[in-house]
Amino acid sequence: MCGIVGYTGTENARKILIEGLKILEYRGYDSAGIGLVSETDFQLARVKGRVEGLNEIRINGEFTCGIGHTRWATHGEPSVENAHPHRVGRVTLVHNGIIENYQELKKELEGEGVVFNSQTDTEVACALFDKYYDGSTHPCVAIYKAISRLKGSFAFALMFKGYEGRLFGLRHKSPLLVGKGKTGMHLASDLTALLPYTDTYTLLEEGEVVELRASESIFYSYDGIYDPVWHHSSLSYESCKKGGYDHYMLKEINEQPEAIEKTISPRINGGLPDFSSDGITKELFDGIKCVHIVGCGSAYNVGLIGARLIEEHAKISASAFVASEYRYSPPQNMQGALVIAISQSGETADTLASVRYARLCGCPVISVINARESSIARESSRIIYTHAGPEIAVATTKCFSAQLSIMYLFSIFMGTCKGRLTDATARELTEGMLRCSSTISRRLKGAGELLELSKSLSGASSAFFIGRGLDYFMCLEGALKLKEISYINAQAYQAGELKHGTISLIENGTPVISLMTEKRLFDKTLSNLKETKSRGASTVCFLAKTEKSPQECGDFNIFLKGNSFIESLFDQLVCLQLLSYHVARLRGCDIDKPRNLAKSVTVE
Repeated sequence: MCGIVGYTGTENARKILIEGLKILEYRGYDSAGIGLVSETDFQLARVKGRVEGLNEIRINGEFTCGIGHTRWATHGEPSVENAHPHRVGRVTLVHNGIIENYQELKKELEGEGVVFNSQTDTEVACALFDKYYDGSTHPCVAIYKAISRLKGSFAFALMFKGYEGRLFGLRHKSPLLVGKGKTGMHLASDLTALLPYTDTYTLLEEGEVVELRASESIFYSYDGIYDPVWHHSSLSYESCKKGGYDHYMLKEINEQPEAIEKTISPRINGGLPDFSSDGITKELFDGIKCVHIVGCGSAYNVGLIGARLIEEHAKISASAFVASEYRYSPPQNMQGALVIAISQSGETADTLASVRYARLCGCPVISVINARESSIARESSRIIYTHAGPEIAVATTKCFSAQLSIMYLFSIFMGTCKGRLTDATARELTEGMLRCSSTISRRLKGAGELLELSKSLSGASSAFFIGRGLDYFMCLEGALKLKEISYINAQAYQAGELKHGTISLIENGTPVISLMTEKRLFDKTLSNLKETKSRGASTVCFLAKTEKSPQECGDFNIFLKGNSFIESLFDQLVCLQLLSYHVARLRGCDIDKPRNLAKSVTVE
C-alpha cells in the first residue's frame, strides 16, 4: 500500500526521489522519507505527514543515489521513528507489505543484541538483512538468506555499505518495477512514478533480485543471472497530472466518457459484444456451471452488479464475493466455476490470493484490470484490460465506470454464447451501452442541481441510501463514495429492509437518498421512501422518467438522463460521484487523499 522509489545515476537523487514520492503519495501519506548515499556520506531525512515536508529538511552535499518511501501505516503509528527508510548496521531499506513473522524474528534478533528504534516490522527485516551481510560477500547472498526466513508479502529497495552507488530490489507478492532512464536506473512500486523519466520498464518476478548501477542493471534468479523482458508504456506523464482541475477526482470524473468509449469500442463488432481480442470465445463457457466474481471495495460493488446482469442475460448462477473472504469461506460449487477477478491496480492482495485459490481449484480465471503486467494479469487465464488511463484519486471513479461497462457487455456476450439472448435483443442492449458516454457528457455539462443538493447534505453527520435490485448495489457505491471522502457516516440498505430495524435511526432532517432506475420496482421503493419522510427524513430521489409528479417523490429530485436503463444507471453513478465530491469540498476534506486510506491495497 505504501510507495517505493529508488534512483542511481548522474542527476540529483533528492529531487528525483521527492518528485516520485509526490506522484505515489496516493498510495500512503502518513509519513515519508528518503535515504541518500555517496562514496563518503549518508543522509537520512524522514517526516511525519506529507512528502512536501521533506523539502524542509536540510541535506548537505550532492547525491546521485538513494531510495524513498511514502507510508500507509500498518505496524506502528505514523511517526518519524516509524517512517522509512530504516537503517540497521550496514543496510538501509524501504519496504511495502507485511512481515507476518516479525515478532518471532525480533525476539531472536534482540537476543543477539540488536536494539530497535521503531515499532515496525520493516526495521526487523532490515536487521535480518544486516545479520546475513558481513561485507565480504555479494549482497545477493545475504538477500536470499534473509528472504528464506521472511513470511508475508514484501517489496524491498535496499542499499548496502560497501556497494555505494548501487541499489538492490526484490519482491514477493508486492509489486516492484525497474525503469531504464536516460540519466540512470529507477525503482518504483508503481509505473506512474517512472513516467517523468522513462517509458521503458520491467516488472520483477517473484523472488527475483535486481542490482542497479548508474548505467546498467543485473537481474538475478535462483538459477543465476537472466535478461528480463522490457516493456514500453503507452501512458504519458501528462496523463498523471491534474490538467487544470482542482482535484484529481474531479478530473477523473470528467474523463469517464472517454474511458468508457476506449474500453468498450474495441469489444463491439457488428453491434454485438465481441471479446475474441481478449482470447475469450464461446468455447470458454463450455462446461461452466456458475460464475464467481471477486473484488474489494468498489470492485466488489461492480461484481454485485455484474453477477446480477449475468444471471439476467445468461441465465446462469452468478455470485459476487468479497475477495478477503473468498478463499477462507469458499463456495462449495468450485467445480465448473468461472472466476472473474476485478481490480484497478491488478495488485490488490486479497484479490490476487483469490485468483491463486481459484487456479488451485482448477477454475479458469478472467481478470478485469486497468494495469498491464500486473500480478493478477500474469496469473489469470484471460485478461480484459480497461483503458481508463491512470487513476490517481483514492476514490475510484473512471475505473469503476470502465469495469462496469465491461461487466455489462460481458453479460450480454455470455447470454448470446449460451443462447439465452437473441442477436436482436443483444444489439438493443449494446446500443444502450454505446450511448452512455454521451449521456454522461450531458450530465457533466449541467450538474448545477447537484451542487445545490450538496449544500443541504454537507452539514449532515449521517445519511442513508436506499434502493431495490441493481439500484441497491449502486447505493452501496454511493454510500462508499460519500463516507470515504466526506467522512459522513453513510450507509446503504435495501429499501424494503428499512422497517425491519434501521428506520429507528431516522430523525428530523436525516438525509435519505433513494435510487429509483428500475421501473418495475419504482412504486415499491417510493413507498419505502415515504415511510422515512413521515418520520422526519429529508428525502432525495434519483429517478428515471416517470409519470409521477415531483411532489409525489422526494423533497429534492434529480431526473436521470438517457432512454435506456443502462444509461440511467451510469448517469446515476456520475451524479453520486459528483455529489460526494461537492459535499467533501464544502466540508473542507482532503478529497484526493482521504484520511486512513490508500489507493492500492497490497496487503491482506
